[in-house]
Amino acid sequence: MSPGTEPALVAGTSGALLLGGASSRMGRDKAGLLFEGVTAGTRIARLLDALCDEVLLVGGAAPGDAPGRAIEDPEGPRCALRGLVGALAAARGERVLVVATDLPLVTASFLRGLLAGSDADAVVPRPGPLPQPLCAVYRRATALVRAREHLASGRLALHVLLEALRVEWVEGERLRGLDPDGTALLNVNTPEEHRRAEALLRAATL
Repeated sequence: MSPGTEPALVAGTSGALLLGGASSRMGRDKAGLLFEGVTAGTRIARLLDALCDEVLLVGGAAPGDAPGRAIEDPEGPRCALRGLVGALAAARGERVLVVATDLPLVTASFLRGLLAGSDADAVVPRPGPLPQPLCAVYRRATALVRAREHLASGRLALHVLLEALRVEWVEGERLRGLDPDGTALLNVNTPEEHRRAEALLRAATL
């Protein structure tokens, strides 16, 4: 391998696309939203497929051309934590790269940067006061135990789960280095946000 060349896959990792959101503000399934002719679900699943040993399509209906195997959510209240538990439980990899379907502008370089993190229980971006736990890397063995405990006891907020884990925060200059345009973690939850994301993609290709 020549100097500076990165391997295509990061060994020992599973990629999980979380599909189970309610989409109440969008009014339609966010996984099926088109971005430059490709659905959001397929865009993200293809990124995960290029980085990880396997791809899990968790908790909802994925577009037909999205690579990966379908995983049902476990029992419990409808929430992001339930999807995370399903992803961690089904994963074969030691680490699990989790991405929500409402983050269609995330890039391969951004995700690879998260996978370059340490052996913490979780590697999580924190672009401001609030972290982004649905675009993060989790160490399966430790995170699954805590996530199951929190789901069973009704502690459903993901920031509460993070308080129970050893977290490596990706923030400040490190985060800006991975996401110089500040768009990788743009949530697309409404038609207006969808139009904005489409415009950003068009501008990036000009």
